[in-house]
Amino acid sequence: MRLTIRTNLAMRVLMTCAVNPGQSITKAEIADKCNASKNHLGQVIRQLAHLGYIKALRGRNGGMYLARCPEDIRVGDVFRLFEADLPFAECFDEKDNNCPLIGSCWLRPALKRAVEAFYSSLDKICLADLVEGNTDLVTILNMPEGKAAPVMCGGDGRLSVN
Repeated sequence: MRLTIRTNLAMRVLMTCAVNPGQSITKAEIADKCNASKNHLGQVIRQLAHLGYIKALRGRNGGMYLARCPEDIRVGDVFRLFEADLPFAECFDEKDNNCPLIGSCWLRPALKRAVEAFYSSLDKICLADLVEGNTDLVTILNMPEGKAAPVMCGGDGRLSVN
């Protein structure tokens, strides 16, 4: 099993935003810190914003920040959303499945259980678990004091205006 680049970048974006609470982070800053393509990041950022994980502002004074508290972002949910486009195996693809064994294969249900166990284990982890107390990660992803994000999580799961 291998994660897509988009899933990997989505987690990098979320971790960078979580490590820099109260700051608006640019795509260029994340690309630099995470050794990532700006083009790939742009696609991922749009999807994260569309899904409500981040707030993204365009333009000269643009940037992004978390739209939810890190405690409310489950890694399993993010992985499911970003990996949903790609079936795990041919037999998982309802449109393009050409496997002649589909009616009698016992591997498919075993794989289905294994994939669900994978996601289930990630459901137990929230974004806060990945960043809080992780000084090495903070050292890598910490941004110099920059623009203040217009909205921050108040720690209670609600968004509050600065």
